[in-house]
Amino acid sequence: MSLPETVSAFEPEVQELSRSYTDAVAAKLEDFLSDKNDEVSSITTSATEIVNAIRDLTRGGKRLRPLFAYWGFLGAGGARDSAEVIQLGAALELFQAAALIHDDIIDNSDTRRGRPSVHKHFEAQHKSLGLSGSAANYGMASAILTGDLCLSLSEELFAAIPSVDAATRTIFNRMRTQVMAGQYLDVLEESAGPAYDPAEAVKRARTIVRYKSAKYSTENPILLGGALARANVELLDSYSAFALPLGEAFQLRDDVLGVFGDPEITGKPAGDDLREGKRTELIAHALLLTSPEEQDFIQNRLGALDLSDAEVQKLSTILQGSGALQETERSISELTVQSLQALGEIQTHDLALAGMKFLSDAVTKRSS
Repeated sequence: MSLPETVSAFEPEVQELSRSYTDAVAAKLEDFLSDKNDEVSSITTSATEIVNAIRDLTRGGKRLRPLFAYWGFLGAGGARDSAEVIQLGAALELFQAAALIHDDIIDNSDTRRGRPSVHKHFEAQHKSLGLSGSAANYGMASAILTGDLCLSLSEELFAAIPSVDAATRTIFNRMRTQVMAGQYLDVLEESAGPAYDPAEAVKRARTIVRYKSAKYSTENPILLGGALARANVELLDSYSAFALPLGEAFQLRDDVLGVFGDPEITGKPAGDDLREGKRTELIAHALLLTSPEEQDFIQNRLGALDLSDAEVQKLSTILQGSGALQETERSISELTVQSLQALGEIQTHDLALAGMKFLSDAVTKRSS
């Protein structure tokens, strides 16, 4: 089943509604974090910097997770100006921010969206204030606490949505567990990867993609929006069939950009994923497609602390020349087609379908 031809006619309205909604989510975050800043100030003004760090981080980004929740909500009959779905979007943004803060610590990543990552921000603060002890340790400790607070604030906002029922709560709880488990699998893979069977590397990489990223980037947000509007099981199942492969395509595109993206657009240094030692599907394909000598080079140098610029370039060349990049692009295309086919099966009104198609394009046709 294909999308109705009338869907394209809704594109201007979809863009306007999406813009209005993300503006409302941003305003909600500003108000909420302003209140939290006052709350922390009543304890000590010295601690307001952790709220400010959250505020700075949540002012950026594409708001994709809230938008998936919004169009899932509208597709299930929710009101387009609902305060509850705005609050859900803000809660999802805080959850995303918490994940990013902790992920940057785990990956030892210096930048996020073209700016210093949160732990590097606090490391710079330590140096500028002339504090004693290790600036790096101070930065990491402060960022861990900031991420923990961000996760707590996400829960606080979500729990305060009046109409959250048991089904919606279950999706939110499950989302958090899946992300933590997926993140751990990613850490485990980076440490144990060289000892694992390369023949299973693609399967392991896809499992990490699904649970660390895809489910909380696309599937769970659209399910949360649908459940908040009391969608039936059939509609929620059709949402999953659309959103999960789309989320996997989204993360695979992110992996490609992590190696081959333009730093001016991605906000990350070229080859950053290679320096961080991420065992993505790109790497998994390369381990199956390269010569023994190239496999040894990947296993021994990927993520090495002293990895040189020349070695980053060599790894990039291997990924491209071996066909690993081509295989990953093929997976992205297959997942995108699967998602679009599932979108055509969703039983909802044309405006919501147009909104979901808009999100599909935003996820798959991107350079950052």
